[in-house]
Amino acid sequence: MIFVTVGAQMPFDRMVKAVDEWAAARKRADVFAQIGPADYVPQHVKWTRFLEPDDFLARYREARVIVAHAGTGSILQALELGKPILVMPRRAALRETRNDHQVATAERFQSLGRVPVAWDAGDLAQALDRIDGLSSEKTLGPHASPELIARLRRFLDE
Repeated sequence: MIFVTVGAQMPFDRMVKAVDEWAAARKRADVFAQIGPADYVPQHVKWTRFLEPDDFLARYREARVIVAHAGTGSILQALELGKPILVMPRRAALRETRNDHQVATAERFQSLGRVPVAWDAGDLAQALDRIDGLSSEKTLGPHASPELIARLRRFLDE
């Protein structure tokens, strides 16, 4: 299953519509989307507006691939579970978010070679066409590294 998530706080109609149109064109029946408080309602993929935390985690675990907004929580959850993830950042200029923090997050994870990024609907469709070959050998542990803990302690002691 391809699990699509926009998070719980804001709609992301541009991404949901792009995935829905891709699924229709490719006759994909293996897509499930969590769409949040969206105006656009998918016509070709199964969807729900919101999921309870346990159900959300179950979808992440069940998914073969995650497609998500570029929220840090979504990205880290996928990496922790060893799931391949494709992200599309919300853009402030399109009134999808208050600022471009998701663009910065996507750029950083992309520069580290951890996460492929779709910058627009065209990129997303092209990336989705290659999604069956997407894999993730890189995982994150559920605990902070000793280096991070030491840095936080130094910061808090100041």
